[in-house]
Amino acid sequence: MALRSAIATSGLGLDRIQARLQDHGIAISVTALSYWQSGKRQPERQSSISAVRALEEILEVPTGSLLGLLPPPRPRGATSRRRHDEGDRAPLSLDRQPDVSLVGLHDHCTVTSNGTADHSIVTAKAVFRAQADGQDRWLLAYRQDGMGDAAATPALSAVRNCAVGRVEEDPQAGLTLAELVFSRPIDTGETHLIEYSLEYRHQPDSDSRKAHFREFWKPIPEYLLEVDFEPGRFPEQCWRYSHRSNGGAAESHDLTIDELGRAHAIATNFGPGVFGIGWM
Repeated sequence: MALRSAIATSGLGLDRIQARLQDHGIAISVTALSYWQSGKRQPERQSSISAVRALEEILEVPTGSLLGLLPPPRPRGATSRRRHDEGDRAPLSLDRQPDVSLVGLHDHCTVTSNGTADHSIVTAKAVFRAQADGQDRWLLAYRQDGMGDAAATPALSAVRNCAVGRVEEDPQAGLTLAELVFSRPIDTGETHLIEYSLEYRHQPDSDSRKAHFREFWKPIPEYLLEVDFEPGRFPEQCWRYSHRSNGGAAESHDLTIDELGRAHAIATNFGPGVFGIGWM
């Protein structure tokens, strides 16, 4: 892929590229950049096309060399809806989020070990508010550490008030993109609560899953993260960390693990950016 090659030649990481796009007044998530370079997604919206133009400047490649490789946009409007109804659906895309906003999220992460593999289950409770009538799904994009480790790809399950629709995974990029279909459609201003789980297995001596975090592309009023550690296997250190996509220094603060092996952190009016808990 031309974009992957240009990024590799530049020596810039996706986080640094994202920051330089911010300097151009363009907000693109690291996840979207990763999808673009892997070829799993294509920039389609006008804002995404503007980002590609800026990428040509940032990566110091000839003007038009990346834009010229983009295929024609996928059909939209009535035609695309008919294809959707007939089952011939376009690939999932971060550029086409449903008209719902995430107004609250509570992650509860339980970490255990059986001596041969560590096991983590994250149960998530999410509340959404519709910004248009007839909204019936949310597009979950999840990026985790441990790139290149196929075992790090989470298993997604619906728990309450939703069902898992289409799921697309990119283990090499550490990405999961999935539809969570609501138990009923909601109209403008209505809210809907869903619950789902993400399950991980990884080697106990691996450094790839010593954290749980979320990357938010839009501000969220409240995010609560709890982590429970197995009795007798408490980590020596535990901390919360955050980094806002729109600039500013990364923040990190030590957390106290109580006598039951629990720690938590809360973010209010946070995003866009990354917020999580790490341990070692």
